[in-house]
Amino acid sequence: MKREVKFSLVFRDMWQSAGKYVPRVDQLMKVAPAIIEMGCFARVETNGGGFEQVNLLFGENPNNAVRQWTKPFHEAGIQTHMLDRALNGLRMSPVPADVRKLFYKVKKAQGTDITRTFCGLNDIRNIAPSIEYAKAAGMISQCALSITHSPIHTVEYYVNMAKQLIELGADEICIKDMAGIGRPVSLGKIVAGIKAIKNIPIQYHSHAGPGFNMASILEVCEAGCDYVDVGMEPLSWGTGHADVISVQAMLKDAGFQVPEINMEAYMKVRSLVQEFMDDFLGLYISPKNRLMNSLLIGPGLPGGMMGSLMADLETNLESINKYKAKRNMKFMTQDELLIKLFNEVAYVWPRVGYPPLVTPFSQYVKNLALMNVMQMEKGKERWGMIADDIWDMLLGKAGQLPGELAPEIKEKAEKEGRKFFTGNPQDNYPDALDKFRLLMKDKGWDMGQDDEELFEYAMHPAQYEAYKSGKAKQDFLEDVEKRRMEKKAGTAPTEPQTLTVDVNGTAYRVTVAYGDVQPETTQAAAAPVGEGKDVASPLEGKFFLTKTAQETPLKVGDKVNEGDVLCYVEAMKTYNAIRAEFGGTVTAICFNAGDSVSEDDVLMKIG
Repeated sequence: MKREVKFSLVFRDMWQSAGKYVPRVDQLMKVAPAIIEMGCFARVETNGGGFEQVNLLFGENPNNAVRQWTKPFHEAGIQTHMLDRALNGLRMSPVPADVRKLFYKVKKAQGTDITRTFCGLNDIRNIAPSIEYAKAAGMISQCALSITHSPIHTVEYYVNMAKQLIELGADEICIKDMAGIGRPVSLGKIVAGIKAIKNIPIQYHSHAGPGFNMASILEVCEAGCDYVDVGMEPLSWGTGHADVISVQAMLKDAGFQVPEINMEAYMKVRSLVQEFMDDFLGLYISPKNRLMNSLLIGPGLPGGMMGSLMADLETNLESINKYKAKRNMKFMTQDELLIKLFNEVAYVWPRVGYPPLVTPFSQYVKNLALMNVMQMEKGKERWGMIADDIWDMLLGKAGQLPGELAPEIKEKAEKEGRKFFTGNPQDNYPDALDKFRLLMKDKGWDMGQDDEELFEYAMHPAQYEAYKSGKAKQDFLEDVEKRRMEKKAGTAPTEPQTLTVDVNGTAYRVTVAYGDVQPETTQAAAAPVGEGKDVASPLEGKFFLTKTAQETPLKVGDKVNEGDVLCYVEAMKTYNAIRAEFGGTVTAICFNAGDSVSEDDVLMKIG
């Protein structure tokens, strides 16, 4: 009999790999006892990544959710772990050092045992403080190698990275194969190389989409892996994870000691997950995310973002086809857009320096590729719209890129007067907790137990304010109701259709679109109307005047110069800065923070 291999249920990632949301706290508490009853999990992933932003979108307090969700597992002797984005904490953009430090103290107090820290660029400088902060808080520091497949990312590259992390004090190593494109034999060599340095616990995380991961699980276990991340039906396979039943059967046949599964409890969890999907979560899950697809090998996009990607594509497809409808052009299908996107990712990725395709850089590369596709479909140039967060990655402000930028990107940066940065990324983001303390005091908000509310506000300012105001919950409930009504009414065409109709013997070609085809109608009815030139939205998303508490929002009457940031449109988890194309005075601001906007909506007027 070979050594023991233990299982971790990545319950959070199961949901986020399938769709947009994870269950509400009442649903989490309902399923926890059944997960424990299965008797086969040494660990459960209880939070991290987008989990807390989702709570805020529901109008739920995420701190309460984490405390309740981790408690039953602790009482059962099961370790809990969470995902941590290093410099970015729990969000898509960098976090000040004092907020990062508070992060670990809060999560430990709430009941999280292990923090899985990764840097989307594999920059050790971004991970090192997290090791220190986690250990100071009494947490297990598990550091991740973000796996991808490129000429740069070799076995030696990853073994050397693990060696540096171990020397910095990492307690464990995670092989984070977030897209499932790690080649099985190479992954086995990486695990063996790490074990040769130190017999440290190793956990393997992989997604099933491209089809490699069952072979990869066997290879890494043969090489010495201690823990394997698994999912379960009805959210295993596809863009998610291998099912625990299959993994257990495979490893048992290979001679490993693996825990038995209480199948009655398995079916209970399976039934509850389906119940949650039938309630509302399934409204945000694309059927295509339930399928495996070897086309994912090429672009290397991670399973964890495929859920939101398919939802984003619906909006982007509508925008493209609105453009085509106005010009009597042939409409694009979702499959055509998906293939164009995959091809553009393959084009963009090496030209932006081969960043591992993991949050947030997978989203940045995907967003950049998608923007390129949309711009080119509308007759514009590639690289025409690059969000500031993406520029931060390109310029080195988020860490060192593994490869070289293409000359065309460097030329664009020089033309726009952008400066490259070679220092420590954390130096770009000064401490901010004192400012948030003052803001909370002014608003009369409680800092919370263990300063957890202070942490939440500092980590997710815009989402926290929407949660506190009640707007988040209202928007969420309205969206759920809208989707339920659409589902009840049956599947209607979502793309514009060109038809030929006969009117009194004369044939006319007309375009019939479904949903909002006049962007102007989405503007707030009470928006002030001023004189001046329109500032139109270049894309669909949510409107914000600022993206951080450090920024001062514009107001009517303010003077602006050409090139100034006016506002932001948040789309695909990225804040896209809208800059003034001309100077003048702001005469109208046409939306409120958090309002949905369509492409070509008038955001502001400048006179």
